Amino acid sequence: MAGRPPEEGPDTAALRHADSLVLIHTGDGKGKTSAAMGMAVRAIARGWRVLVVQFIKSGAWRAGEHAVLGGLGAEWYVGGDGFSWDSEDLDRSAERAVDAWNRVREAIRAGEHELVVLDEITYAINWGWIDGEEVARTIGERPAHVSIVATGRDAPAHLLAVADTVTEMTNVKHAFDAGIAAKRGIDF
Repeated sequence: MAGRPPEEGPDTAALRHADSLVLIHTGDGKGKTSAAMGMAVRAIARGWRVLVVQFIKSGAWRAGEHAVLGGLGAEWYVGGDGFSWDSEDLDRSAERAVDAWNRVREAIRAGEHELVVLDEITYAINWGWIDGEEVARTIGERPAHVSIVATGRDAPAHLLAVADTVTEMTNVKHAFDAGIAAKRGIDF
């Protein structure tokens, strides 16, 4: 359906500036991590210190964004050991998630980064590996200059409550559903 483009912009006179923001990318659609990594690139371009913590993905994926962002100076911590169905020991996977959370919690509190990416943290929360209320509390009590972006399906209510922006990715159509494997350069 064709329409007309808007001829007036939004009223921005009453907007205020925030020292930091909390953003959540959730939903069943593709693009949650990709969006977060795009924000990390944008932050680095502005001179921000960036920390990326992956709660599920393992280093075996050799993700393209890790190579690029690491080369640009982002700190990167791989806390996961892969998808749950690939894990040989889910108790060990849970321990790794706890270790990742302990590290990132202290990093958030220290305030040494202007952007912290919590990639796939919702899974670790929803599976009971880490305490989601503690995650929300830590985010809520973060230093004023620290922005957070968290990703993963089924973001829990206490995480949504501390967010300034929540985007739900909707799966309209996905190549995987048609039997196409993840593609290097597109998916990782």
